Amino acid sequence: MAVALDAVWLRVKNVCKQNGLLILSVLAVVIGCLLGFFLRTRRLTEQEVKYFQFPGELLMRMLKMLILPLVVSSLMSGLAALDAKCSSRLGLITVSYYLWTTFVAVVVGIIMVSIIHPGGAAQKEDSEDSGKPIMSSADALLDLIRNMFPSNLVQATFQQYRTSSESIVKAKPTVGQSQSESTTRRALIYGIQDDNGTDIQNFALDLTPPPDVLIRTRPGTSDGMNVLGIVIFSATMGIMLGRMGPNGSALVNFCQSLNEAVLKIVAIVIWYFPFGIVFLVAGKILEMSDPSAMGKKLGFYAVTVVFGLVLHGLFILPAMYFFITKKSPIVYIRGILQALLIALATSSSSATLPITFKCLLENNHIDRRIIRFVLPVGATINMDGTALYEAVAAIFIAQVNNYELDFGQIITISITATAASIGAAGIPQAGLVTMVIVLTSVGLPTDDITLIIAVDWALDRFRTMVNVMGDALATGIMAHICRKDFMKEGDGVPLICETKPIMNTPPLMNCHSNNGNYQPPSFGVKPEHIPPDVARLRQLEEGIRPPPPPPPERKKPPVPPRHLKKDKEHFTIDMNGLETNV
Repeated sequence: MAVALDAVWLRVKNVCKQNGLLILSVLAVVIGCLLGFFLRTRRLTEQEVKYFQFPGELLMRMLKMLILPLVVSSLMSGLAALDAKCSSRLGLITVSYYLWTTFVAVVVGIIMVSIIHPGGAAQKEDSEDSGKPIMSSADALLDLIRNMFPSNLVQATFQQYRTSSESIVKAKPTVGQSQSESTTRRALIYGIQDDNGTDIQNFALDLTPPPDVLIRTRPGTSDGMNVLGIVIFSATMGIMLGRMGPNGSALVNFCQSLNEAVLKIVAIVIWYFPFGIVFLVAGKILEMSDPSAMGKKLGFYAVTVVFGLVLHGLFILPAMYFFITKKSPIVYIRGILQALLIALATSSSSATLPITFKCLLENNHIDRRIIRFVLPVGATINMDGTALYEAVAAIFIAQVNNYELDFGQIITISITATAASIGAAGIPQAGLVTMVIVLTSVGLPTDDITLIIAVDWALDRFRTMVNVMGDALATGIMAHICRKDFMKEGDGVPLICETKPIMNTPPLMNCHSNNGNYQPPSFGVKPEHIPPDVARLRQLEEGIRPPPPPPPERKKPPVPPRHLKKDKEHFTIDMNGLETNV
């Protein structure tokens, strides 16, 4: 009994030692939820909530600090280490796989929202934000292309281009003003009769026509790193450095050193995560409005999105990983649980990038060259959860407005949701911006985006988990597909050639002379201490031995002649005790 208890205790101790940080992170999420709901009963002021969220704000700032050096260094050093053929093949397969999984996610979302039909239970309410001008679909698409080629790289590290729109009201002249300008017009006179029908009162009305509202666009910026532009620049720079050869080795070595240094920083910062996660989760719960009222209006919509994300993230993506690699996805996902918890707490796939990099490298043992390219690109363009969410939200808004969508419009939503998710930045609630493209493509009112803002902060965390899982599984699939391309030259050939004797005994060289037996020193002795006769014998033996062929083979060395005469002395050399292993 005592032995069994000791074995169980030892196993528990090993599990806690290996997965201690993961266990702490899970406990942090649970404690944060309980603490948040408990503090809601205390009626904290807005200023107190901000003070309470300060440790969680520090966690977000630490993660965002590491995004820029990690993306730039990993892409530049990773692509510079690949040859042109290998990098082009890897890039083509990676982008094609990302687009395919995003389209599959959109189809899953459309099927789920068509089956559950959550729009029937929701009620449309007027919002104070409905009167604000919203960017058109063409402007949103052009901004995506502009951000791919930033005009200022330094500005792209903290700002991105965004077209701003403003309303210009032009008042029309009243009837009285127009009458004074033109004498041909007359004022409108209305006669109102009393109840008795005798008195008639005349009223002259000076009507004011509705003003003309013009929407004028002008260039502007929005806060947040332009990750898409930095990724494209870094990838192009990495490919060019690889083609430069030795001339670009200095910058490549710098990027590799920077990448290693960032991972060292991540290994230190990661121990702050459980503490910061508690305050992040609890702070968001404190900011939440009335959960019961929100659940009545948007409960079915939230259930639809969560079911779609669970179906895509826990069944479709792992099934694709299993059928392509023939490996267990459960073991692979277990290695990235830490990154999934960070994604749940931060709701930012870009902020989770350093943790995903560390998990894939240390837990799943993926080739570093694969991770450096596939993961940053995936964190930028692979947004499976966002694409599913946008498709569900668009059809949900159509159901609220009793707007029947035909098959062509559903296909339009699927294509535009796939394209719009690529441009969604890896920051919290970035999908609301690209939602405009999806809604305007089928003529839905963009003002109704305010209907889903109430639950967007919670659903954003679940779709970020799906985004991070999709990036990680794609990295494992690319490592399996391109494993032959990345196999090092000379695998299977030992790098060290050594000569050792059989039976682990030193080589013997017996020299019989007229004076008796003579045993020379071993091969490790310096040449000046070797007698001239033995040195001559060695030179003769080396001259007789033929050179080894280019392919390494195990070959028995030739036996030199047994009788060599020199100055009336007779020598016998026994070389059968040596074996050459290459």
